[in-house]
Amino acid sequence: MKTILITGCSSGIGLCVAEGLQRRGYRVFATARQTEDVRRLQEKGFSACRLDLDDSASIRQAVDWILEQTGGRLDALFNNGAYGQPGALEDLDRNALRAQFETNLFGVHELTSLILPVMQRQGYGRVIMNSSVLGFVALPYRGAYVASKFALEGWTETLRLEWRHTGIFFSLVQPGPIRTRFRHNAALAFERHVDPTISRHRERYQVMADHFQRQAQQGGGRFSLPAEAILAPVIHALESSRPKVCYRVTLPTHLFAWLRRLLPRRFLDALLVRAWL
Repeated sequence: MKTILITGCSSGIGLCVAEGLQRRGYRVFATARQTEDVRRLQEKGFSACRLDLDDSASIRQAVDWILEQTGGRLDALFNNGAYGQPGALEDLDRNALRAQFETNLFGVHELTSLILPVMQRQGYGRVIMNSSVLGFVALPYRGAYVASKFALEGWTETLRLEWRHTGIFFSLVQPGPIRTRFRHNAALAFERHVDPTISRHRERYQVMADHFQRQAQQGGGRFSLPAEAILAPVIHALESSRPKVCYRVTLPTHLFAWLRRLLPRRFLDALLVRAWL
């Protein structure tokens, strides 16, 4: 039975992929930050434990427990756990930016660095990173998230080169808008770190809040896909003899990848300042 560790399984993409792979016969080690979410995952039949990407001790304890369960082996890792911190960059202090990178990059780095020696001993392994369309294009008021995902993509590209010809493959998944709790959690992060009443962007923030509220009422934007859209790319990255370096999901991701290659930057910038995802 193939084994995989997935982070961020409390809902959305992580939970959907965990359920899909479990049906496919994988032993899924599904992790989440909150104890109550871990309990719900266990009730669904997963081998579940707590893993908080902001907490080094939590990461080490989770890895130790999983390797104890598997006899020291692990076939795959899906680095899915992340969140978005909205707000103009000038309105985010150092702590807000640090928190974004702790979850979206530094915790991912620490976890992956613990798993790679296991895969090296085996001589094989698959590591999949859940990135974003905002890992290769920027949008205003998403700077912290954009910076973390740009960094994640560069970090992944470097790992792919450093581990070439080892039997360990690295793939990126680049979703656009997916119908999950991501926007809800981003709104909470905005409330924690941004005071819109003292910002020069306060009118724009209100437009952004109204847009997200409409999307929530409508069950997502026009181009949003359900979390199930991520499952097929993950399966291919896990099971293909030649997994792709990058899997693009949703129309906006394909569109912006194409426009980025073809348009002069000033025209692309004009589109991006008007775009909402």
